[in-house]
Amino acid sequence: MNAPAPEPIIEIDSISKSFGDFQVLDGLSMNVMPGEKLALIGPSGSGKTTILRILMTLESIDSGHIRIDGEELYHMPKNGGAKDGGLVPASEAHLHRMRQKIGMVFQLFNLFPHKSVIDNITLAPMLTKGASRAEAETRAMELLDMVGMADKARAMPAQLSGGQKQRIAIARALALSPKIMLFDEVTSALDPELVEEVLNVMRKLAQETDTTMLLVTHEMGFAHDFADRVLFFDAGKIVEEGAPEDIFSNPREERTQGFLKKIIAAGHRV
Repeated sequence: MNAPAPEPIIEIDSISKSFGDFQVLDGLSMNVMPGEKLALIGPSGSGKTTILRILMTLESIDSGHIRIDGEELYHMPKNGGAKDGGLVPASEAHLHRMRQKIGMVFQLFNLFPHKSVIDNITLAPMLTKGASRAEAETRAMELLDMVGMADKARAMPAQLSGGQKQRIAIARALALSPKIMLFDEVTSALDPELVEEVLNVMRKLAQETDTTMLLVTHEMGFAHDFADRVLFFDAGKIVEEGAPEDIFSNPREERTQGFLKKIIAAGHRV
């Protein structure tokens, strides 16, 4: 007998999201398979970052459904899970539990400035998973070693470069062992000479782990090398999707072609 096909780890079903009169996402549906590396590209305001923020429950949805690892994100079973009870909006406790499956690395690092590097990394495992300080510190040092920052464990964020801060932010997000990692333009706030050190850490993460990863980026060369699949967004919809070589070398849609021409003209490698 053939093994059953794996279920998507992320199922997005007809979600919409507006900010005032501006509709950011318009009936969006997409699936992500376990371990898949996905690059989301497109012009500013096309909804890419909003998707990540919704998955992280930093923004809610207006309509539709999202399932993470087979479980509703923004809804929960009514009447304690009775089969015919239907769904009700998720409680804060439900959202908190679901959030632990997902890690996110932001544009601007978001490290606690008054805490050392190792304290930034150990705080969440101790608070949310009940890890002892010794356990949390052992894991933190493993992660710092992975991102090439073990020698900075006792440093304060103010003593670090932007690239170093972003590598610490990646280690911190990994400390909770999330099934899904979200990266939102993680190199856009960095000086050009610091970009590559962060991208190298992400390459290593993509190659050495089976973590599902979603990346929003304007670094097209990196998206080409990193992703199993590329999704081009415009006006809250997926205009085109496919393997990196297809999207970057032979895009079908005129809107994708125009976007990539502008990106190349701006000096980005594809």
